[in-house]
Amino acid sequence: MRPEVPRPRPALARTALAVAGIGLGATTALAFTAETASQFTAPGGAATFLGSLTGLVGTYLALMMVLLVSRIPAVERVLGQDGLLRWHRRLAPWPISLLVAHALLITVGYAQAARAGVWHQVGVMLTKYPDVLTATVGLGIMCFIGVVSLRAIRSRLRRETWWLIHLWMYLALAISFAHVLALGPSFVGHPLTQVVWSVAWAATAGLVLCYRFGLPLVRSMRHRLVVAEVRSEGPGVVSVICRGRHLDKLAVAGGQFFCWRFLTPRMWWQAHPYTLSALPQPPYLRLTVKGVGDHSAALAKLRPGTKVVIEGPYGAFTRYAQYRKRALLVAGGIGVTALRSLLEDLPRNSAPVVVLRATRAEDLVLAKEVAELVRYRHGRLHEVVGTREQAGLDDKSLARLVPDLRDRDLYICGPAGFVDDTVDLAKRLGVPDEAIHHEAYVL
Repeated sequence: MRPEVPRPRPALARTALAVAGIGLGATTALAFTAETASQFTAPGGAATFLGSLTGLVGTYLALMMVLLVSRIPAVERVLGQDGLLRWHRRLAPWPISLLVAHALLITVGYAQAARAGVWHQVGVMLTKYPDVLTATVGLGIMCFIGVVSLRAIRSRLRRETWWLIHLWMYLALAISFAHVLALGPSFVGHPLTQVVWSVAWAATAGLVLCYRFGLPLVRSMRHRLVVAEVRSEGPGVVSVICRGRHLDKLAVAGGQFFCWRFLTPRMWWQAHPYTLSALPQPPYLRLTVKGVGDHSAALAKLRPGTKVVIEGPYGAFTRYAQYRKRALLVAGGIGVTALRSLLEDLPRNSAPVVVLRATRAEDLVLAKEVAELVRYRHGRLHEVVGTREQAGLDDKSLARLVPDLRDRDLYICGPAGFVDDTVDLAKRLGVPDEAIHHEAYVL
């Protein structure tokens, strides 16, 4: 019997959001409570105050960015990985911009107070003030990460390169911590504030260590997964079947994914997200992957016995997100993997409508398994094969295939462009936002 999968609890996510908002308010208040009227009106006082304010808020938002990708289960189950990353990207420009403003304003304020030139003050702060040099290095790392994350540059980098560069953010925050306590006007001479701020940093670091490192290590040691077989499913597509222990205790819902780390000499240092293409069948787990990059293509060459480390399960693309009694499941290409495991998790008489979209018939991998699952659940399966011009999904074709579309929840999975187009199509046909659930594969 499968273990019960923890359900999304929106109230917990809302509570976390409220706590984050209260923390931002308290952080802003620190800058005001540490300032007196005489300090503000003194030479350089206004610039120093604004520098302190932007530094506090920028640092707090940087910690929030880290927490968004620390994969706290209660939040991740509600927003899903796509939602968390979307908020992470929206927030990203603010902490870097505020911290750059902090550095500039503090330098100007101190220069005005010392009645010295700005460049002279830069030299003094870097050489005479404790921890300013390391904090400057940390800010430089953050700015570099921000530039690399721009879409025009990010799209030209290998995923592994971008991932390694992003890890430097942890180093940047760590080496900036001492500078805040040593020089921040809100902290110098305020031991209670120092303790609270230290606890906030320690809690952030603890959550990252727990959910990004500790829990995956414990789970991997418990299940001891190894590659049992690599099976071809179609052109460029393979299934990797892993064998492990106690998989009957692994609480995973159909449609969720793991981050997989295969311990070979060339792959051990990187983890990639791949969806389960079937619910666990103890002692086996299966993922099905299309070789579109270095890592995914290398999976076809894995040897039986290769050890596997997993992180997860993640994702809100599950039956627990469903609002209505019946659902429409649409998959483009290799997006069938998430759809297939989600379909397996639906109740016996759920009567789903499933649409599989592919350019060629041979690209309809796992189609026989999907057909059997649909038949068992008394649903309908439509295979749409051909180029976009020949057999694309549009307003007329989708309305014809699914006349009761507006009465169903819609699950969409596949390449990002396919997902975006189908979401827009569904909205034009009157499907409300809360009934649309999607998972995009960035190829």
